[in-house]
Amino acid sequence: MTSLIERWIEPAVQLAQRAEPWAQSLALLAARLYLLDVFFRSGLTKLQDWESTLFLFAEEYHVPVLPPELAAWLGTGGELVFPVLLAVGLLSRPAALGVFFLNAVAAYSYPDISLAGMKDHVLWGVLSLALVLFGPGRLALDAWLMPRWLPALRKH
Repeated sequence: MTSLIERWIEPAVQLAQRAEPWAQSLALLAARLYLLDVFFRSGLTKLQDWESTLFLFAEEYHVPVLPPELAAWLGTGGELVFPVLLAVGLLSRPAALGVFFLNAVAAYSYPDISLAGMKDHVLWGVLSLALVLFGPGRLALDAWLMPRWLPALRKH
């Protein structure tokens, strides 16, 4: 009886094992594109009305240590650069770490954040941290370039 069940299950297990790296890569790509959508749009919104952005950083957001204008420039620049790097999968782990810190500073700096807003920030933080820990997957420029730049990463 066991051998009959094993014969039926074995092909499904083998298929799942072959598909796993690609399924994981698709999930990581989806996370990268989602973070691109959220953060890049935010950066574009800030650029559309720079005076309002400067006002918000001076009056609403309370970024620790940095002067408001510098915080506005760094935050907007990070929102425009890091997500694009993530989307194409170039320097993905440092870019994901940048998004993680942008997100953390944004959540910390805005004192009147709603519960729903905080849940969004938690989601973005988890996605960016997953990309830091697991990398961008096979569907990224890093997967092709890094082994060429760093020969130690080549698989034998």
